[in-house]
Amino acid sequence: MMDASTGFLPADTTMNARHFNYGLVIGIFFLAWFIGVIYVSKVSDSIGRKNALLICLVGALAGYAITIAALFLDSLWLLILGRVITGFTAGNQPIAQAAMVDGSLNDADRDRNMGFIVTGVSFGMVAGPILGGLLSDPGLIGSVASFKLPFYIAFVLVLIAIGLVVVFFQDVRTERTPFVFRPRDITDSFWRVTKHPIVLRIMPVYSFFMIANVTFYIFIDNYLTSAFGYGVVGGSAAMLVIGVALAISSTFLVKPAQSRFGKREIIGASLIMMVTSSMAFILLPGPYLVFVPIFLFYFMFGLSYPTLLGVFSASVNEAEQGWVMGVTTAVFCLAGGIMSLIGGGLMEFDIRMPFYIVAVTALVALVLLVMTWGSPMIRKVTGRNDATS
Repeated sequence: MMDASTGFLPADTTMNARHFNYGLVIGIFFLAWFIGVIYVSKVSDSIGRKNALLICLVGALAGYAITIAALFLDSLWLLILGRVITGFTAGNQPIAQAAMVDGSLNDADRDRNMGFIVTGVSFGMVAGPILGGLLSDPGLIGSVASFKLPFYIAFVLVLIAIGLVVVFFQDVRTERTPFVFRPRDITDSFWRVTKHPIVLRIMPVYSFFMIANVTFYIFIDNYLTSAFGYGVVGGSAAMLVIGVALAISSTFLVKPAQSRFGKREIIGASLIMMVTSSMAFILLPGPYLVFVPIFLFYFMFGLSYPTLLGVFSASVNEAEQGWVMGVTTAVFCLAGGIMSLIGGGLMEFDIRMPFYIVAVTALVALVLLVMTWGSPMIRKVTGRNDATS
């Protein structure tokens, strides 16, 4: 979309229009995800995690097929349709999170399993951009490369995932609640938060925490390209650093950290690192030094994100796990959609502006954490995990 030589958009499309269309395609995916995750997570409580996961994966398969067709036809609107379908059925993460909770033996096991979710995400964050850059660059793999090839690979990966779920996944939770579709479920799902005092205390901190994370992630590649001339290779290198940082902390250190420190302290330390790393990222002069704050930002995120998910999980009963995980993902999607849509304007005004937003929102989350998480009911779910659990 940004390269006039590809012919996807008319050659006379202005750069501002290309930025707008690019933000639209990304933003519409997040917003469709935001709407879909409310219903898909609710469906998982009614038809089971396995069936809901399969619905998500089949939707992803259809979305990638439409996306491939859009690239053949150079159709922006068909591309947007493919992204909408893929986004609407992208609710597999909260379902997987709820399934992890269903199969956990105790609080420590649950939080470790939340870490495995982040591990899976980290592998995707590493492999996705690298494969996308490699498979679409003729300079790296020759004439076989094309903009369509990464989507063929994604299509095949989804087919493999469907096969793995069908063969290996078994529902642990057998209780079912009737599913009733209501258009107001989107607002009701968030309004339901007000009926859970602990979730209501946690949500503002989580919301600003997630805005900081999503904003940092979305604009890393843009900043590296604008400030240092990095292209596909530089962006892939940044994603590799993020993935490695997440994989190390979320896979191996969540349980040891929670046995040594309280969840409130882990999340607070992560927010301090977010503020520090975002400012260091735009102040460091060298094109290679900036990878240090990227690593530190996501190393701490790999500890704090599963910790936050564990706090949410501990705040509701077993029947509401699908709902609460759906709400956490909906907040992430809404933040991603909004920041994607306004991103072009922010970068045009000042390429550092998104990272000022990261620092401010992380600081707000830290203040809210200190001011609102001191009550006994919050401390009950944010205390230290017993090392012997």
